[in-house]
Amino acid sequence: MSGFTRGLTSSVGLKFLMGITGGLLVLFVIGHMLGNLQVFLGREQLNAYAAKLQGLGGLLWVIRLGLFAVFAVHVLTGIALTLKNRAARPIPYAGLQPLESTVFSRTMIWSGLALLAFVVYHLLHFTILPKDPALLLEDGHVDVYGMVIAGFQDPAVTISYVVAMLLLGAHLAHGIASMFQSLGWNAPKYETLTNRLGLGLAAVLVLGNVSMPLSVLFGLIGG
Repeated sequence: MSGFTRGLTSSVGLKFLMGITGGLLVLFVIGHMLGNLQVFLGREQLNAYAAKLQGLGGLLWVIRLGLFAVFAVHVLTGIALTLKNRAARPIPYAGLQPLESTVFSRTMIWSGLALLAFVVYHLLHFTILPKDPALLLEDGHVDVYGMVIAGFQDPAVTISYVVAMLLLGAHLAHGIASMFQSLGWNAPKYETLTNRLGLGLAAVLVLGNVSMPLSVLFGLIGG
C-alpha cells in the first residue's frame, strides 16, 4: 500500500474526504433548494427552470454522476470512520456521560443513513419512475410544477419530506462545523462562529425545504 493510500485511509485522511465531499454536498443542497423555491413563482417559472436543466443534455448526466460519486464517497467514508472508532474502543464505556459531544454528533451515522434512504426515495418519486401522462406538456417536457403540486397534496408524502428535512438539519448542524475542523479551518477562536454557522445554515435549509411541501399541503400554492 502506497504512502498516499495509507494517508487517505487513515482517520485524518478519511476526515479530510468527509470534509471535502460534505462541503460539495452542502453547496448542492443550497443550490437545489434555491431552484426548487421557484415553485412559489408559479408554473411557468418552475417549468422554465426545469427545462433549462434538461437542456444541458449530456452535461446534466455528467453532473449527476459526479454528484453520485461525491455522495458515495461521503457515505463510505462515514461508515469507515464509524467502524474505525468502534474498533479503537471495542468495549463501550460503562456509563457514557458526553461532556462536549451533542446529540447531533452522536447520531451522525444514523441520520446520514436515513438521508441515504430518503435520497433513493426522492429520486424514485421525482426523477426515475414513469410520470403520469397527464403531467406531460405539449413540447414533451414534464410539467414539473404540476408534479410537485400533485406529489405534496398527499399528506403521507409531505410528512415524509418534512421528517427527512429535519434529519438533514440535524446532520448539518454538526456536519458543517465538523467540515471546517476536518479541513483544518477551525482555529479555537473561530469554533463558536463555525458552530453557529452550522446551526444557522441548517435552520435556513430546513425552513426553506419544508416550506414547499407544507405550502402545497395547506393550499397556499397550487390550489
